[in-house]
Formats: sequence, C-alpha cells, structure tokens
Amino acid sequence: MSEEKIQVCESQALDEGGKGVRFFVKTPNDGELPAFAIRIEGKVKAYLNRCSHVPVEMDWPEGQFFEDSGLYIVCATHGAMYSAEDGRCVGGPCRGQGLSALNIEETDGKVLFSAVFK
Repeated sequence: MSEEKIQVCESQALDEGGKGVRFFVKTPNDGELPAFAIRIEGKVKAYLNRCSHVPVEMDWPEGQFFEDSGLYIVCATHGAMYSAEDGRCVGGPCRGQGLSALNIEETDGKVLFSAVFK
C-alpha cells in the first residue's frame, strides 16, 4: 500500500467559514470525483462534493459551500445542511446521511489530500 499526497491549495486560500477550494480525487471504482476543502474552527476539512440526498455537486456559485453564518455546509440545490466539522446531516432532505470525509492535512502552509492506493 502506498500513499500519495496531492497539494490542494496554499493554506491562506481557506478563510474561516469562507469560500472553499474545489479539487478532484481519483477512485478505483468511480473514476474522478469532485471534492472540496474548507476551514472551520481553525481546521481544514475536506469532503466529496456530492450531496447525500441526491448526488449533485453542492456549491453554487463555485466554491460557496457555507450558509450565511459560515457554520454549516449547505447544498445549493435542495437545501440539505451538514455540520462543517464532521459532515453529518443536521437538517433538510439528507435525513441522517452525511458527507463523505476525505483525508486532508495542513503542513508548512500547504493543504494536502492524502490518497491511499493498494
């Protein structure tokens, strides 16, 4: 098993509760999938850019994942709301289904996605 670290962005690109950075992840079964990174409570979090209610990309306009308070991620299509901290559904049509979290880290001013390959 090997691990590949892919730079998503510079740390300064992610403001607390602000615009997210989109990127793509490769998966063995689904090919390339859209993903995003955000900053909440000083930490960087990353999720697949796929609403658990209906598998559509959640941002509109591009990079806008937070609702007005900057505390929750919201799907622009149907209004499903998720905890930015852990991706769990907190309201709307997602009904208990959460977002798919990704391995992300912040090191030396860079945000890195960790892809593990078998």
